[in-house]
Amino acid sequence: MARIEGSDTYEMIYRLGSPPEEGLYPGRARSTRREHGLLVERDVPVEMRDGVRLLVDVFRPIDATDLPTLLSYSPYGKHVRKSFQMYSGAGQHEVGRVAGEQAVPRHLNMYSDDMYSDDGRPVGVMPYADVKTELSHYTLWEGPDPLFWCANGYTVVNADARGSWESEGTLTFQTRTEALDGYDLVEWAARQGWSNGRVGMTGVSYLAWSQWNVAATQPPHLCAINPWEGYSDPYRDFCMHGGMRETRFRSWWIESTAYSRTRVEDVIEMGKRHPFLDQYWIDRTPDLSRIEVPLYAVVDWGDHGIHTRGTIEGFKQVSSREKWLEVHGRFKWPYFYRPESLDKQLRFFNTFLKGEQGLVSDWTRVSIEVRESYLVGKMRGESAWPVERTEYRQLFLDAEKGSLSPTAPLEARTASYDCEVAGACARFRYVFPEDTELTGNMCLSVWVEALGGNDMDLFVAVEKLDEHGERVGFPLQSKFANGPVALGWLRASHRELDQKRSTPWQPWHLHERELPLPVGEPFSVDVEILPSSTLFKAGETLELLIAGRELFIYPGDVSVMEHVDTVNVGVHRIHTGGECTSYLLVPVVPEEKVAEEADIGRP
Repeated sequence: MARIEGSDTYEMIYRLGSPPEEGLYPGRARSTRREHGLLVERDVPVEMRDGVRLLVDVFRPIDATDLPTLLSYSPYGKHVRKSFQMYSGAGQHEVGRVAGEQAVPRHLNMYSDDMYSDDGRPVGVMPYADVKTELSHYTLWEGPDPLFWCANGYTVVNADARGSWESEGTLTFQTRTEALDGYDLVEWAARQGWSNGRVGMTGVSYLAWSQWNVAATQPPHLCAINPWEGYSDPYRDFCMHGGMRETRFRSWWIESTAYSRTRVEDVIEMGKRHPFLDQYWIDRTPDLSRIEVPLYAVVDWGDHGIHTRGTIEGFKQVSSREKWLEVHGRFKWPYFYRPESLDKQLRFFNTFLKGEQGLVSDWTRVSIEVRESYLVGKMRGESAWPVERTEYRQLFLDAEKGSLSPTAPLEARTASYDCEVAGACARFRYVFPEDTELTGNMCLSVWVEALGGNDMDLFVAVEKLDEHGERVGFPLQSKFANGPVALGWLRASHRELDQKRSTPWQPWHLHERELPLPVGEPFSVDVEILPSSTLFKAGETLELLIAGRELFIYPGDVSVMEHVDTVNVGVHRIHTGGECTSYLLVPVVPEEKVAEEADIGRP
């Protein structure tokens, strides 16, 4: 690690990049080939405004011109790299033919069933059984399949981010420089002889994060974006949940991302040095209100702590007149490539990059899947988010009974747990007397006390139990089948709210300073519980868990979230009743006036 340079308000910390060869990099080799009906140009240098050259791969139909462009931008590698091969299953297979050309090798499945087998974890990891997807070998990790898009009259441009792989410069993440590089790539693509002057952006995760960043710079020829599972606020959505630093996923992520001939931003060290939402994070948070291009945003309910919150906030905050949001209860990658999703992507981009009419006129502004259990739910259209007819109801915590009730308990009671003991938590349950849909954000307004300290990290989960009291699992982080309904986090010293942005159902924390808890007395805090949509039938139970440690632990899996750098010591006490009225605010969508539903059921 070396200190190299800084900014006006903070010093940047860098690390050496990992040799690209370690990431199965095929080597830099400028080439142009005709194959499978495509003109494939590899490692095309594109000069940025400061003279730095980024490398891109260009795919387009042979001898075609006047084409719209789909651009993807990330540091993950525009080649098919190790991580993609790991997830795509063993081997390639000959399937199908393109325009009379020779058969094209494709991966049979986006994911290998035998990669995710039951290995003794509490519920086990489930195979990606909800969709079987075929992708050509041109497809980069989390990006569009050039074979599909070129066959539908598009050029696909995949760019290696500044400083990544063989692109020149220093590799930083979600910075203003990265956004301006995206601006320059959009304008470069629009000027090419094969272009019709219209450019769109698409892709999953980082390929979605970069779309918020680039679109906020307003490139003149960017005409539509399709962020598929992409956070938009790196501090709140991904890196510092409720003010708690995420310590596992990001460490794995940077190790699998830092392929560079130069130097790479040390995101782990920078996160340690910037525990509050200061200029470092502000520089990495795009002004979503500046985005005006048509938007089709998609995310899943189970990506709490990564993409769910940020994608929905992106939809809410952009200024685009033409915008759509789709939130499902499936796994992110197969859902991106499934035929129904590709059809919607094609209709969206044909409308705004080709000028075709009537393709999205029947779309509802918001589409949500109301879940019942793992891969079981109904998709429904709505006119807005949050759902306009939502009724927010208080369920009051009762520490004596371990219950939630529409009526506040009169007597003051407490529930305690040792925050240093795995599995220790406070539990509160509510049995629904009738079928009830909860769709939206929840807020836990709770009186807490730290015995042995002046701060506390709160881990909150909302669970569903069936009529027999058995836990109902949902997809989590696109890998697991035993996830909760929803999650929330808060470091109590970060409880200060932005009064202008906060609502009763969504507290908006400032994260600007530390406010220690008063010693020896309870204090009220509001915990944001991330958005979800779940149907509870009569006799089923909502269970609220409050803990001082991670509630979902997957030993041995490095690509999941965890927060081990906590402030917790001793015992946490939850106060309910009397003068310490604690409650869970839930978003009830009444059964009447419900729009027509489509059952998407089991795979």
